Amino acid sequence: MSESILSVLDETRVFQPPYNDRTAFQSMADLQAIQQEFSENFEEKWRQLAEQNLQWRKPFSVVLNESKAPFYTWFEDGALNLSENCIDRHVQQGLGDRTAIIWEGEPGDVRRISYQQLLDEVCRAANGMKQLGIESGDRVVIYMPMIPEAAITMLACTRIGAIHSVVFGAFSSHALRERIHDAGAKLVVTADGGYRRGAVHALKPKVDEALECNCDTIEHVLVVKRGENPVDWQAGRDVEWRALLDAQPAQCEALALNAEHPLFILYTSGSTGKPKGIVHSTAGYLLWAHLTMTYSFDFRPAEDVFWCTADVGWITGHTYSVYGPLSNGGTTLMYEGVPTYPDAGRLWKLCEDHAVSVFYTAPTAIRALIKAGDAWPEKYDLSRLRVLGTVGEPINPEAWMWYHRVIGQDRCPIVDTWWQTETGGHMLVPMPFAVPTKPGSAALPLPGIYAAVVDQEGEPVTEGGGLLVITRPWPSMLRGIWGDDQRYIDTYWRKFNHRYYFAGDGARIDQDGYFWIMGRVDDVLNVSGHRLGSMEIESALVSHPAVAEAAVVGRPDELKGEAVYAFVVLKQPATENLKSELLKHVTQEIGAIARPDDIHFAENLPKTRSGKIMRRLLRDIAAGRDITSDTSTLEDQQVIQQLRDQP
Repeated sequence: MSESILSVLDETRVFQPPYNDRTAFQSMADLQAIQQEFSENFEEKWRQLAEQNLQWRKPFSVVLNESKAPFYTWFEDGALNLSENCIDRHVQQGLGDRTAIIWEGEPGDVRRISYQQLLDEVCRAANGMKQLGIESGDRVVIYMPMIPEAAITMLACTRIGAIHSVVFGAFSSHALRERIHDAGAKLVVTADGGYRRGAVHALKPKVDEALECNCDTIEHVLVVKRGENPVDWQAGRDVEWRALLDAQPAQCEALALNAEHPLFILYTSGSTGKPKGIVHSTAGYLLWAHLTMTYSFDFRPAEDVFWCTADVGWITGHTYSVYGPLSNGGTTLMYEGVPTYPDAGRLWKLCEDHAVSVFYTAPTAIRALIKAGDAWPEKYDLSRLRVLGTVGEPINPEAWMWYHRVIGQDRCPIVDTWWQTETGGHMLVPMPFAVPTKPGSAALPLPGIYAAVVDQEGEPVTEGGGLLVITRPWPSMLRGIWGDDQRYIDTYWRKFNHRYYFAGDGARIDQDGYFWIMGRVDDVLNVSGHRLGSMEIESALVSHPAVAEAAVVGRPDELKGEAVYAFVVLKQPATENLKSELLKHVTQEIGAIARPDDIHFAENLPKTRSGKIMRRLLRDIAAGRDITSDTSTLEDQQVIQQLRDQP
C-alpha cells in the first residue's frame, strides 16, 4: 500500500455523548486520565486491573514477559479458572438466582437459566466429558446451533482445562474435517440439528461425513437432541447429551490453570488454504473480555440485558455473547434463528419481549433491516435500549444515522467497534458516555491500547491513510497459530520487523485523532495509481436515498490497472436514470477518480452467516472468473448464480 490513499469522503457530523452520572467514564477527560496512568506505568496499571477484576487461585508476580517477543506472555506465574470466574464467584456472592442466560429458539421456545442452574449444568457437562476421557489440554470441537448447550460446553471445557474449538454450524463437513484434524481433537460436541428459516438445519450428518476420513483422533461424538431430526447412531462412539449429563453429579471442582493455559482455538474463515487456528490464553483473554464490557458498553450487570446477535462460532460470540457478560455477572440473551424470520421485525420483537438494554449487531444486519423499512421497528417498544453497538466491518455513515434515529430514537450512543479474532476483544471504540461519535468512525483506542497508522516503512502517517498497527502488547492478544509458530510471525509481525502487530487493515486518522477503518488492505483498489478505500466508495453509494447496501471491488483493467466495480442493493426497483444518478452522486461525495466503472444492481450480496460480505467472491464475478475458492461459509449458495444471471 502506498502512502497516498484517497480518503476524502466528507463526513463532518459529530454527536456529543448523552450525559449520565452513573457511568464509570463520563467525559474525554476520564478517558485521558486512565490512558495517562497507562503511559506513566504500563505494567502496574495492568497489574491493578488484573488483581481487581479476576479471581485468582494463585497470585501472579510477573505482569508482562517480553523476553521471547513476539510470543508475549501475561501474568504467566499466576493461576485461575475461567469457569469459576464466570459462574462460581457470582453464586458465592449470593447471585445464584440472577438470570445468566435468556435463550429464545427460532420457533419461539424460551429458556431462562440462572447462575445456579448454569453452574449445575456446566458441572454435569464437565463430569460427562471427563467420563468420556477428556483431560486438561485435550481439544474439543463444538459444532452446534445457537443453543444454551453451546455455551455450557464451552464453560465445561474451561472448567477441566480442555481447549475448545467452536466451528460455525454453517461450515461444510469438509471445513469441519480440516479443523478437527488440525486441532487433533478428541471429542466433537454437536446437535442433531437446529432451526433456521423455519426448518431444521441438520448438523449430526455433517459430523458423520467429516469423520469418515482423516479424523482418527476423535473418540466420541456427544449429541444434543434439538431438532429431533433422524440421525444415524454409531454405537460406542456417539453419546446422547441428556443421558450422559443426567447420570453426573452437579459438582465438579474447577481446575486451577496457569494464566497462559490455552483457552481456545478459533479458526479464521473465508480464506483459501489451510485454516488458521488462532490461539487465545486464559487470563489475558478473560481480563479484556471482562473490562471491555464496561469500557465499550457501560455494562451494568444488575440491570442490563445484553444482546450480542453473533453466533458463538465467531470471536464476537465467544467474547460478547458468553465470556464478557458472564464474567461480569450479567444477563446475556442468545437467539437461535435469523434476523428476518418470520419477518423483519424479529430482532425488535426480541428486544421488546426480553427488555434488551444493550444491543450489539453487524452493519450488514442493519442495512438489511433498513431495506425492510421503518415500519417494522416502529411496531415495538424499544424504550429500554440505552446503548447500541456495531461489529464486523465499518458501518456506513447513513446506516449509522438510521440506527441512531430509528432504533436509538436519537438518545442511544452508538459504539462502532474495531477489533479482530486475533485481538480477543475491542481495540478502537467510542466509549459510549465519554467520547463524541462520528458516523462511520471507530473513534479512539481503549485504555491500555496503543494504535497507529503507518506507511510501508512503519513511519507514522499524518495525512491520507496507511496501515493500521498496534504498537504495544495487550493481554488478550493471540498467543500464536496452532501448530505453526512461523506462520504467526510471518502473518502478524514480520512486515515491521517484530516492532508492531500488523492488523491487515487500512486506516486513516483525522484531525481529532479519530480512526477511520478503510477495510482490509486487500480491499484497497489501485485505480490509475490512486489508492482508493472500498469502504469510502461504499459509504458514498449508501448515502444515496435509493441504496440499501453496496459492496465495491476491483476489476482488472488494461488502462487503469483496476476499475471500480460496485454491487448495489436497492430499497426499491431501479429507475431508468438511477445508474447515472449514482455515478454523479459518488463524484460529488468523493471525486471523479472514485466514480464506479460498473454498477451491478443485485437482490442480495454473498455473505457469511455472521453477516460479512464475501468480497473475494464478488471480485471473481466482477472479473468474469470461475469461483474456485472456499464457499463453505456462504449463507445462501444461490446468491452467486443470481448475481451471474442478473445484468
